[in-house]
Amino acid sequence: MREKFLEHRFSEEGQGILTDITAILDEYQVDEYDLSLRQLYYQLIARDVLPDSWTDRITDSKNSQGNYKRIGDLVNNARNAGLIDWDMIKDRNRETITNSHWTDPADIVLAAAQSFRIDKWENQPAHVEVMVEKDALSGVLIPVCRELDVRFTANKGYSSSTMLYETGKRIQQMIDYGKEVVIFYLGDHDPSGIDMSRDIKERLELYAGEKIQDERLALNYDQIQILNPPENPAKTTDSRYKAYMKQFGESSWELDAIEPRQLAQLVRNAVEGIQDFDLWEEAVQRENEMRVELRRFSDNYRNGKH
Repeated sequence: MREKFLEHRFSEEGQGILTDITAILDEYQVDEYDLSLRQLYYQLIARDVLPDSWTDRITDSKNSQGNYKRIGDLVNNARNAGLIDWDMIKDRNRETITNSHWTDPADIVLAAAQSFRIDKWENQPAHVEVMVEKDALSGVLIPVCRELDVRFTANKGYSSSTMLYETGKRIQQMIDYGKEVVIFYLGDHDPSGIDMSRDIKERLELYAGEKIQDERLALNYDQIQILNPPENPAKTTDSRYKAYMKQFGESSWELDAIEPRQLAQLVRNAVEGIQDFDLWEEAVQRENEMRVELRRFSDNYRNGKH
């Protein structure tokens, strides 16, 4: 929803960038993707729509912290001026918690019918989970993980011992059930981002007491060579910088810079690659039958047959 709170006079240059911003946001809204400010910024960089005057003289690049702040200020002013829909950009680091409310018992039953899910992986030979380094990418990855009914975790950097302990015990239980366990991971390609893959695997195996199959879906160096995302200098203050530099050089790349639909498709292809389709369709059919029962119950309540 667009709402105007303040008057703001935008320069001709700013108006041109805003045209590109609204086009990008409209494009992803069609696919029901929520973008963070950083994802929006990287789309502007990747599409090379920022003015040449924004090029950093030292790095000869438009990808800079200063330009990220300029885009943030521009977007903030445009939202307050009623030019950008407030719902199109999400801040996933701050949430307000509230209870759900209902006006009729039939309403909650109908809502339950719409959200009702059975565990469609219960009879599958594999147990699959998806992890991502950054919560900012949840808006892109949660929808596809919900659709595929796989557990999703945003680690927010190095994972806490509590979270990995709980995940390890869950993995141990799945292995005891005779399931193959697969963890798909997505993270930045920088000194810490690369090391996080190792850290997660080692600690999960420690807590599960078993070897697990993990796969780093992104961001990998071969993908960088193909997709050519905007680069950043790797942090020289990172304790893992020297080992990283020997293997990859002085540049790093953020997962946020990858086109959102490509990230979602990576997850979809990986999960569907180990999914037993026939067992999946059987589960979907059972789930739909149970939803019909719930809707029937809601209708009967409204009609006074409860």
